Amino acid sequence: MVSIRDRIAIVTGGTRGIGQAITRALLDAGARVVVCARSREAVAACVERLQPQWAGRIEGTACDVSRYDQVRSLVNFTLEEFGGLDILVNNAGVGVMGDIAEISPRQWQEVIGTNLTGVFHCCHAAVPVLRRRGGGYILNIGSLAGTQGFAGGSAYNASKFGLNGFSEAIMQDLRHDNIRVSAVLPGSVNTGFRGHRTGKEARWKLTPEDVAQVVVDLLRHDPRSLPSRVELRPSRPPRK
Repeated sequence: MVSIRDRIAIVTGGTRGIGQAITRALLDAGARVVVCARSREAVAACVERLQPQWAGRIEGTACDVSRYDQVRSLVNFTLEEFGGLDILVNNAGVGVMGDIAEISPRQWQEVIGTNLTGVFHCCHAAVPVLRRRGGGYILNIGSLAGTQGFAGGSAYNASKFGLNGFSEAIMQDLRHDNIRVSAVLPGSVNTGFRGHRTGKEARWKLTPEDVAQVVVDLLRHDPRSLPSRVELRPSRPPRK
């Protein structure tokens, strides 16, 4: 089993939901982690919350991944704080739903800019560092919405379908650089994303920790083989 101890990771959108669960799982495994989100206040609160248990191994900085200059600053911040980068978890995402005639061009750009272009920005900035390190791992947190379209999901579906294709392509670009790429595609997760309920009615859904466990398992997987895409579903969703 591959050890994650002392590996250095970036988790985008790492202050809440799936991203925070991944951050905690990586810290539990001994990694050092930089989290980012668009809100400075959210980042500061997250780091303050995690520091007592993982002092010296958790840092954070504000970053809008749709802005390449901010992504470059994020990577540089990681190098300054921890001296390297081994793992990139592209988790930041937004969801705007609505009929195609109702979604504004600004909303379309926000979804594509964060969910797809933002992943390109992070990979583009991180890959030279990973190559200099002799390898690493990129994990793109997608969605089963990238495998099947649904009404009202034009922007979100497009971003997640695009992310699947992007992940498959860069996996082949980078495999001989010892940089492994996997896409993780969860179904419904109990996070309140897009205003969904999180009470008793949502107990059938995946938990953020379910997704985090898959991420850690991929990082520990024997490098002889590469699970390049993992689809993760609730075991027993409500009958339709």
